Amino acid sequence: MAIERWHERLLGKRRLAIWDEAEASLVFASGMAAISTTLWAYARPGTVILHSDPVYGGTDFQLKKILPQFGIRSIGFAAEGGGKAMQTAAAQARGSEAVIAAIFLETPANPTNGLVDIAAARRVAEDLAAVGRRPPVIVDNTFLGPLYQTPLAHGADVAVTSLTNYGGGHPDLIAGGCSGARAMLEPIRCMRTILGTMCDPHTGWLLMRSLETLKLRMTASAEGARQVAEFLKSHPRVASVWYLGFLPLDHADREDFERQCKNPGSTFAFEVRGGEAEAFAVLNRLKVIKLAVSLGGTETLASHPAAVTHSDIAPDEQIRLGITPSLIRLSIGIENPGDLIADLDQALTA
Repeated sequence: MAIERWHERLLGKRRLAIWDEAEASLVFASGMAAISTTLWAYARPGTVILHSDPVYGGTDFQLKKILPQFGIRSIGFAAEGGGKAMQTAAAQARGSEAVIAAIFLETPANPTNGLVDIAAARRVAEDLAAVGRRPPVIVDNTFLGPLYQTPLAHGADVAVTSLTNYGGGHPDLIAGGCSGARAMLEPIRCMRTILGTMCDPHTGWLLMRSLETLKLRMTASAEGARQVAEFLKSHPRVASVWYLGFLPLDHADREDFERQCKNPGSTFAFEVRGGEAEAFAVLNRLKVIKLAVSLGGTETLASHPAAVTHSDIAPDEQIRLGITPSLIRLSIGIENPGDLIADLDQALTA
């Protein structure tokens, strides 16, 4: 235990907790280590996890393929379905007399940027407390990071994030974080110790370096993303741009965006006119933008969610979730936005 306490001091857990506006934080070997350890800490055989859809492909696989092997079911609800969708999922779980272990949200959703009402999830959790224990509300905050969204301030019990992305920011480390009240983190801390999912000291040193420039990097990336999204919005070969800054005033997510999010962030998706072949053609012609599945780094990255991060999801289910064959996800880095726009322009019009 003395080694673990030294390890956490080295990782600067207080610094991460400050960003997340939390009482305490834990660090892990990866984002999936953080998510998996948190779910394992609260779920038991015979229980069910309510979760928003879509979620990151690894999380989806954990919820739908791994946990069921241990008698833990999951019930999904549409990310943009609001409180009504959550209540329907909760009623379905209660109808089967299953104990709800947790409510897991990913907002904004990967890769659609769909928003989930965190406060509504907390209300559902409070209603469930009247008929049993209150399930914790767990929010994956990877897409916006602690700079542009603080889930705990809106009713979440635990905020998890992949520190590989904006937290690390330099594509040279893999880590995950988890923040909340000390009491909420205690079973997660215990599970982390037994599973051995904490990150190593060298990664902790790299994270300390990265957290010093978090605001500078994310601010630059967000401004670049705004300019790139504006360009794509008016391009004749782009069918749609899923950038949070473009939400119409009457959109179902607009109220959630204004209440929960401090900025649209720098990761978003767009659809090219056509299908998979056209999307692949654009990706293959990129010269400045690199092809990779990560996000939140100093380099701009592009990926094809249907073929990579969400490839384990059946094609018809991908379509239901909005993950179309023509969808390309961008994570804007800190390069000159003009260079990125020129690269996208030549790739789209070649």
